[in-house]
Amino acid sequence: MGNYSVVVLDFETTGLSPNNGDRAIEIGAVLIENNRIVDRFQSLMNPGMKISRFIEEYTGITNQMLQAAPSIIQVMHKFAAFMARHHLVAHNASFDSRFLDAELQRINHTRCQEFACSLLLSRRLYPESPGHSLETLVRHKSLTTDGVHHRALADAEMTGHLWMGMIDDLKADYNLKQVPFQLLQQLSKVSKSAAPVFLQRAAEKQRQG
Repeated sequence: MGNYSVVVLDFETTGLSPNNGDRAIEIGAVLIENNRIVDRFQSLMNPGMKISRFIEEYTGITNQMLQAAPSIIQVMHKFAAFMARHHLVAHNASFDSRFLDAELQRINHTRCQEFACSLLLSRRLYPESPGHSLETLVRHKSLTTDGVHHRALADAEMTGHLWMGMIDDLKADYNLKQVPFQLLQQLSKVSKSAAPVFLQRAAEKQRQG
């Protein structure tokens, strides 16, 4: 299970919750194989409603840009093909998974793959970081960034670099030969104080393997 692929994704949205009628307005994603980014997906999407000035200023996405964009349904059909059966990753996955599921439901598509949350993982792997927002972690870990925040592809790329860095750090710090996706999902549920022991045991198991 050392070599698996993940799609790291990020949504920009009209608000905080699809249950309140909020919709996606942009999706960005990167495909990672063998801990390298090998493909990218990005599209604006027209939510069929006006977005607030706050969202325009926060994302840099304007109502004019969205009027010219393809419909959410068109984009989600394409994205469903891009994400295929790859594992999924997002920074604050509970937010992005809610929007992904809500928009997939509208095209009668159900995801079969699970998410891992890079936000939860970063709290366990980098407890010394001054914070665990994407921007703070990018600075703390000196990650590759083009300096644009709150645009979907830029955030997905940064999250992708964070994910690849976490896997490299786990291999280096705990002598893990490989870092299975399931191990990362389990790690995100372990308490911060228990994380080092959990990882030491995982490495021992691999050595005995």
